[in-house]
Amino acid sequence: MRKADAPAAGWFPDPENRSRLRWWDGLDWTEIRRAVPSDAELARNVVDTQMPEGQAQQNFQPYPPGYSRQDSQQLITEVRQAAREEIDRAADLFNARAQAAVRGVTPLIDQYAGTATKWIRRAAIVAIVLLAAYFVFQVVVQASFFDWLGDRIDNFTDDSLEPVTTGIRSQL
Repeated sequence: MRKADAPAAGWFPDPENRSRLRWWDGLDWTEIRRAVPSDAELARNVVDTQMPEGQAQQNFQPYPPGYSRQDSQQLITEVRQAAREEIDRAADLFNARAQAAVRGVTPLIDQYAGTATKWIRRAAIVAIVLLAAYFVFQVVVQASFFDWLGDRIDNFTDDSLEPVTTGIRSQL
């Protein structure tokens, strides 16, 4: 399509989603999207375009008819208060349901850790303790044995052999 044949910039139905509008910049689609205007918005735009500019400004009322600024502020405050109370109520309800759900869930370890598993764990602990005691006992016994053997070797001298040999010669 030629640039001269392209439609002017404006809001057009989005080619990807017909339930909203998309801005056409005159050459290509932009990423700017909006909802389709309501009937009230369309009616207001028609009235604004039909009235001269000065008259539209005169007819503009910042507050609904019959309400003063103070009434409008009070109404806004009441709506905010009601919204906050509803949010607090919803948050409390959500917290209560979440806590109930947490209390209702049992940990998986409780399902699978039965009495057999507990006994096996206790037996493994006892076996490890007995094995450690055995190794300590072996170290102590070997140290005692080597001390005794060393004392025997130290006491074993040539002097102790002489009486035995002299005793044998005298018997001959």
